[in-house]
Amino acid sequence: MDTISPPTTQPDLAALLRWHLEAGVDETIGEEPINRYAATSSPAAPIVVAARPAPAAPVLAPGAPKPTSAHLAQECKTLAELKLAVESYDGCALKSFATRTVFADGNPNARVMVIGEAPGEDEDRQGLPFVGVSGKLLDRMLGSIGLDRATNAYITNVVFWRPPGNRKPTAEEIVLCLPFVQRHIELLDPALLLLVGGPAASTILANPQGITKIRGKWFDYETPGLPRPVPTMATFHPAYLLRSPQQKRFAWRDLLTVKQKLDSLGVA
Repeated sequence: MDTISPPTTQPDLAALLRWHLEAGVDETIGEEPINRYAATSSPAAPIVVAARPAPAAPVLAPGAPKPTSAHLAQECKTLAELKLAVESYDGCALKSFATRTVFADGNPNARVMVIGEAPGEDEDRQGLPFVGVSGKLLDRMLGSIGLDRATNAYITNVVFWRPPGNRKPTAEEIVLCLPFVQRHIELLDPALLLLVGGPAASTILANPQGITKIRGKWFDYETPGLPRPVPTMATFHPAYLLRSPQQKRFAWRDLLTVKQKLDSLGVA
């Protein structure tokens, strides 16, 4: 192994420098030690951190129970507040599987409220109820009696998030969403409720009978938050009608009955 020896004759500054470089010296150190951890005379510029927006909901104290859907719903005084409460609610596990919260669609001043079961794939993607194939059929059904979600109809579901695989919502999932749905009806205060499909009918009417038993009949829906009972009718879900077109004649009879009720109530 080659070694490097320092020059032994009269110091040649150039040769001495070359020797140090060949030996690997690449830094010179003064006679006095320097504490490089000490603060410098000129302080560094402060780090600017962008402030985060304030949370929409109050921060709970450690260990405090989360507010229930019933409590959150009753605190809402407007549809806008209810929409925000539903979107921020994390008590229903369906929300973790869904892409969007599907709250409602239509005219918030409408006198007719339509309630379905749960969002599907198209609804989950767009964030609006009844926008898929069954939604197009619902639009035609409503249009046949002079109703339109853009002018005089308002549409929502009993569950606000798409169940995985488009399965039916469980009883627990419906119970968690029900206070929001009830408050939804109270805040809209419709002149008439139209329930499409068995799950919506059994949930809102608290009636265990199947849709074939209760469709086409009038019920009165009432809660302490409504100024009067709301005439309510159930009919078949558009998705069911697409699978069973022979049932469309019964849905048509239901719609004609709804039209007669609207005329009697003086609702355009």
